[in-house]
Amino acid sequence: MAHLLYHFKAMLKIGITIGDPAGVGPELILKLSKHFDPQKAYILYGEKKIMEAIKRELGVDLELEDIYRVEDVKRPGFYIADLDISETDRPMPSITSGKVAVAYLGRAVVDAVYGRIHGLLTMPINKFWAKLAGFSYEGQTEFLAQACNTKEYAMLMHSEGIKVVPLTTHIPLREVPGRVKAETIIRKVKLIVGEFKRLFGMEPAVGILGLNPHAGDMGTIGDEDVKEIAPAVESLKKEGYKVEGPLSPDSAFLDIKFDVYLCMYHDQALIPFKLLAFKEGVNLTLGLPFIRTSPDHGVAYDIAWKGIADETPSLKALQLCEKLILRTCP
Repeated sequence: MAHLLYHFKAMLKIGITIGDPAGVGPELILKLSKHFDPQKAYILYGEKKIMEAIKRELGVDLELEDIYRVEDVKRPGFYIADLDISETDRPMPSITSGKVAVAYLGRAVVDAVYGRIHGLLTMPINKFWAKLAGFSYEGQTEFLAQACNTKEYAMLMHSEGIKVVPLTTHIPLREVPGRVKAETIIRKVKLIVGEFKRLFGMEPAVGILGLNPHAGDMGTIGDEDVKEIAPAVESLKKEGYKVEGPLSPDSAFLDIKFDVYLCMYHDQALIPFKLLAFKEGVNLTLGLPFIRTSPDHGVAYDIAWKGIADETPSLKALQLCEKLILRTCP
C-alpha cells in the first residue's frame, strides 16, 4: 500500500497557466518552481519564448521540457505545453497579452475536463485585454464553469482565518440588487455546504450578509434584506443548515464567528478578505469536477518582470490545490 501511495503521489499532474504574460504570472511561476514537489509533474501552459525571456531577465536557470500532449508525461518534472502564438517574447499589456492568457487558459481547461491533469493553478489575467482578444466571460471562474457545463459554482476566497463567497461576482454594482433572490441564496448555500463536506470534511456554519446598510434596518433601507435574504435564511434553517443572517455588513467581520461568509457582491466579500488575508488568500472555485485555485491578486503590471513580486499567495494557491487533489482524487 505504501508503494502504491508513493507512485500515486509521484505521478500527480498539476497544470499551471501563464496568465497575462505582461503581468507577474511568468515571474511567479519561476519563483514557484523552487517549491515544486520532486514526486509530481507540473505542466505549464504558456509560451516557451516568454519563459526563456523572463529567465534571462531574472537570471534564473530552469529547464522546461517541451511536450505536445500531457498524456506523454510519464515521470515527475517541469514541462511546458507551447502553442507558439505570441509574436514577441516580451508582450506589453495589449491584445497580444490578452490572447496569450485566453489561449492557454482554454488549452489547460480541455486537459482538466478530460482528466489529463489532476488540478489547475491559474495565474491572473487582465479582463480588459482578454475581452479585446475575444474572451466574453465575467472572469476565469465563469469560463471554467461553462467549459465544465457546471450550473452551480462559486468563488470561495480561502485562508486559514477567513473564508468568503460572493453571491455575485464581476458585474456592475447597479445590477446586484436584481440578482439577490431567495432561491439563488439557498442554492449557493447548499453548494457551499456540499463542497465544504467534500473538500474539507466538515459542515460549515455560514454567515449570510445583508445587502443594504445595517441589513436594511427592518426594511427601512431597501427591502431586499426583508423580502429575499431573511426568508432564504429561515428556509435553510428549517432544512437543518447552520446559517445566520442577514448580518449587518458593517460589523460582520469584526469577530470571525462563522466558517464561511456568503456576501451579496464582490467588494463586500473581497475588501474584508484582502484586509485580513491578502498574503495568504487563495481563490478556490467550488462546483468544478477538478480542483482549481488562483492567487488572490491581479496582473500587477506596475511591478511585473522586475523580480520583486511576492510569490506567497501563489504558493498558498499551489499548496491548497495539491492538498485538495490528494483529498479528492480516487
